[in-house]
Amino acid sequence: MKKLFIGSDHGGFELKQKVKAYLAENFSDIEVEDLGCDSTDSVDYPRFGTAVAEAVVENSAQGIVICGSGVGISIAANRVAGCRAVLANSVELATLGRQHNGANVLAMGGRTQFIDNWQAIVKAFLTTETDMAERHVKRRCLLDCCGA
Repeated sequence: MKKLFIGSDHGGFELKQKVKAYLAENFSDIEVEDLGCDSTDSVDYPRFGTAVAEAVVENSAQGIVICGSGVGISIAANRVAGCRAVLANSVELATLGRQHNGANVLAMGGRTQFIDNWQAIVKAFLTTETDMAERHVKRRCLLDCCGA
């Protein structure tokens, strides 16, 4: 069974709950672990972006992080060495992030105008394979050498 870590701040809490339900219904081969937050009460997104990224790297897993815009929590996640978070507001970005960049964390904004297609974005992220062409592998290695 594959492992997926998920986390959000208050701005992404409602979408996170929807994503968890969608995953339970449509991806029975994925075990989801929610690292918080637990309500719409104001919290700091860096805490949750970092927690998910660290768990993803430590467990060679995938993750989903959500804040109001997706920007802050993706920045926090990408500060963890080995995490490659893609902020995707379209299926195309989620797909390319996985294919070319080997993204292991999907970041989304729970309060953005683009989030109507969140199910398709999540599905694309989870079902797209990473392209192992030499040029993409080389570029991912360069990213990993950049550090956190």
